[in-house]
Amino acid sequence: MKIEGTFQGQEQAALLIEAARVAAQQAYAPYSGFRVGAALLLKDGSVVTGTNIENASYGLALCAERSAVARAVSEHGPAIRIHAIAVTNLNSAASAPCGACRQVLAEFAAPNAWIAFPFGGKLEIRPFSDLLPLAFGLGDQANRNETRR
Repeated sequence: MKIEGTFQGQEQAALLIEAARVAAQQAYAPYSGFRVGAALLLKDGSVVTGTNIENASYGLALCAERSAVARAVSEHGPAIRIHAIAVTNLNSAASAPCGACRQVLAEFAAPNAWIAFPFGGKLEIRPFSDLLPLAFGLGDQANRNETRR
């Protein structure tokens, strides 16, 4: 699936949410029953999806968002830039990304990336930077090393 252009509003969000919903149908969630899907719109218009994968050792579970990022890097290479993110679930529950997913998404998100997810009974659409305003970034290590001198 490809989507042309940058964020076009509700219609584009609806396409990404639908892609995430389809991905959620493939979730492996035998422990919680909480089936989540994520869809990423890449700079080139490609849409990459992922789903959550649970494990008997709960700490080894993989969230849908990180699953989608791993797939995007595997299929498109490490230079990917995410322009939009959609997350949804099949349980009619709020689905804002967890902190770990926010940090992983931030590694690849374009500065103007947006995100859509269900929250408070409605679809929340906002700039991704609202979710993790002070994310660690690649340049942060150089800045930390510079301040230590």
